[in-house]
Amino acid sequence: MFVATLGGIFRFRDLPAEYGPYVQFKATIEKREIKDDDEIAILDIAGTDSHHVLFLDSYEDIGQIRNELKEADAKVNHTTLKILEGHL
Repeated sequence: MFVATLGGIFRFRDLPAEYGPYVQFKATIEKREIKDDDEIAILDIAGTDSHHVLFLDSYEDIGQIRNELKEADAKVNHTTLKILEGHL
């Protein structure tokens, strides 16, 4: 199982270009139109060059995020978990 740590939380308009392809991919999967004010968490997956994207307004609680990451064979570290809880 991989560990996901917070790479950052950004508004879409402030998102670093390096994360753009990951965000676009996730938006396509979710059939979502991205707005400039969307708050997006980028999780870095330890041991890989991959990132996991979370559109924070899509979740009601941290359990939903945990379940999504579990399906991706990852878990959130404690510090990231606490930060994400504060943004939900």
